[in-house]
Amino acid sequence: MNTTTPWTGGGPSRSPFATPSGMPGRLAGRLMLWMNRQQDLLDLLDVQEGERVLEVGYGPGGMIRLLQRTSAGRICGVDPSPEMRDLATRPHRAEIAAGRIDLRLGTADRSGFPDAEFDRVVSVNNVAIWPDLEGGLRELRRVTRPGGRVVIAWHGGTRPSWIARGLALTEEQLSRIDRGLRGLFSDATRHKLATLTVFSAVR
Repeated sequence: MNTTTPWTGGGPSRSPFATPSGMPGRLAGRLMLWMNRQQDLLDLLDVQEGERVLEVGYGPGGMIRLLQRTSAGRICGVDPSPEMRDLATRPHRAEIAAGRIDLRLGTADRSGFPDAEFDRVVSVNNVAIWPDLEGGLRELRRVTRPGGRVVIAWHGGTRPSWIARGLALTEEQLSRIDRGLRGLFSDATRHKLATLTVFSAVR
């Protein structure tokens, strides 16, 4: 199994949620689809007609399915797991063939997309397992157009599930995300949804 060392510490992670591969990774992906409730993030993203959206760490594709129902002109994603790419692409073969959806292998700090390509960039429940937080934030800024919005969410919020309570970041870790965004973006804010702690920033 592949391993990754997250910036939050604790040494290399072998969790199938952090590095999904093989049968454990596919099972983790299906569990993520069931557990992660992402509808509230659409209001924060505020996708307008024809806009280009990137999801960093799309996993099994829950947010991609929600974005597909918006008026976004193009929906793209990067994820390091081939298993998650296979799972996320299955419901969207026609739109992938038509070019509206483009799901690639990649990471937060190496998306592979051009500068200022996207109007909206979103990351849900994976920022804490990025190996390089600051590198990831710089990459998100690079691919976001001036005036575009970046939304980063992690387990938490005002009514976290019992699982999410065990995954909550420390205040020091949350503040590091906050500082990183404020150093690169304008209008960076932190707030809580029901089950997510969310950072929103404008380039």
